Amino acid sequence: MSADHVQPAPAEATLPLRLTMDDSDSPSDVVDALFLGRFANGEQPYARSRSVDRVRAGLTLLPPGVRILRAARDDDRSATLAEGDGFTLLVSRWNRGADVTVTAVTDDLAEKVLAQAADGAEDEPEPQPENVPMGFWYFSPRRGPHRTSRQITAGTWEEIRPNYTAPVADAMDRLMKVAPQEIAGRLLLLHGPPGTGKTSALRTLARSWRDWCQVDCVLDPERLFNDVGYLMDIAIGEDDITGKGRWRLLLLEDCDELIRGEAKHTAGQALSRLLNLTDGLLGQGRNVLVGVTTNEDLERMHPAVVRPGRCLARIEVGPLTRAEAAGWLGTEEGIGRDGATLAELYALRRGTRPASVPAQESGADAGLYL
Repeated sequence: MSADHVQPAPAEATLPLRLTMDDSDSPSDVVDALFLGRFANGEQPYARSRSVDRVRAGLTLLPPGVRILRAARDDDRSATLAEGDGFTLLVSRWNRGADVTVTAVTDDLAEKVLAQAADGAEDEPEPQPENVPMGFWYFSPRRGPHRTSRQITAGTWEEIRPNYTAPVADAMDRLMKVAPQEIAGRLLLLHGPPGTGKTSALRTLARSWRDWCQVDCVLDPERLFNDVGYLMDIAIGEDDITGKGRWRLLLLEDCDELIRGEAKHTAGQALSRLLNLTDGLLGQGRNVLVGVTTNEDLERMHPAVVRPGRCLARIEVGPLTRAEAAGWLGTEEGIGRDGATLAELYALRRGTRPASVPAQESGADAGLYL
């Protein structure tokens, strides 16, 4: 037989497999490794997987008739390995969420078994008018870029408008009423001292825009703009999440290091990638807005961030004046001559005198008014 007719080696033969374990590996790690065997050696060459954020109570995610081969439970997750005729199934669970992965002898079988395991498994609570679906992105060492969804409570703008000083309330009036066809800039910037209600305003904005915009909060923005793969997953892959034509607002909270004047030197290419996402090639053809909150003064921000035309809105969220704060609280007692932040007012309402730095406030409302 000539060299031209030599059959290539099977794919599995080109990748020698060796499993090395030590005392840092858990039983769940062993289950994960065992699951890959039949896929790696080609016995079951097709794989399908699905994530379920909130599994309905009482479900095992195991199709009927399977044989359980291994089951392990660690502190933060459990893993179950099962098999059936022509397929192998791995169910990894943590808290309320789960990953289900199937390998099988055919793609149709893998898809069928996955549907038996995961269809209808998502627990979807009855929607409440005050609840808004919000996505949360984070990078998991185990799973890479991952998005989970939660229902958050948000008041109407009419309910929370008194929490803001008059210039801020007027600017927010316009922002809450923005429609998709009115969007010019792609960057939404809320800046000002801690405790003034920036996060609370963003929750209500998510409620006001929920008919046309999905709001996703990035929990690790410092990693997002320093990891190109993570950024591409979020910027390019959102159609799978939001649906065609639907806008998405990515929230990046407390990004002082990223957008201050010397950011180009301290954050490398992160600032450039942020700007590219808002009005560069990366953002072209994508209905993506970026919302940034910061405690920085406007004068300390990088000029590229605040240049005309880039921002859909640029709002300085400051404390209420003394008169506004007294009207909110019903008394002037405890209010300084320069007024008070929202966090300070909630502390006074609870009967505790606020500290000089509102960000240190504790209690049930802490963090909601930053």
